Amino acid sequence: MELLVRKAKRGDAEAFITLIEENKQSMYKVAKGFLREEEDIADAMSETVLDCYENINTLKQNSYFKTWMIRILINNCKDIIRKRKGDISIEVMPQVEHPENQGSLQGFRELVAPLKEKDQSIFTLYYVYGLKIKEIAAYMGMKENTVTSRLKRGRETLRQEITASQ
Repeated sequence: MELLVRKAKRGDAEAFITLIEENKQSMYKVAKGFLREEEDIADAMSETVLDCYENINTLKQNSYFKTWMIRILINNCKDIIRKRKGDISIEVMPQVEHPENQGSLQGFRELVAPLKEKDQSIFTLYYVYGLKIKEIAAYMGMKENTVTSRLKRGRETLRQEITASQ
């Protein structure tokens, strides 16, 4: 991947396209974790591709291309959420095409609703997508300890919510 990044930095459009293609699925999954509408996901991804293309020379370490790109994507998703916050409810859970999973996903959405928006995102990346704490930290621009403590605090908050409702 580092060779492709070097080539892309030198203006090789084919190398850049290859980088994007190799990371398209990861981009989609992360965007889907933040945004509900397919149009918003497509907007965030296309804006991210443009931002990466225009700013690839600002990438300091070629080996961190994916992390850098995902950070840009997350910021673009947050921008879309901020712009739409007034007219749509924010969903951090992906829509699922399989009807048999709708009940459990709706239950998970309701379960994490008491958490702060950023914590809902962390829970989504951790429990829905199965990302490791290290990956979440890189994607969210946080320290690993911060992600760990947010997960721990979030679990405690949810435990208290469940206990109080029983």
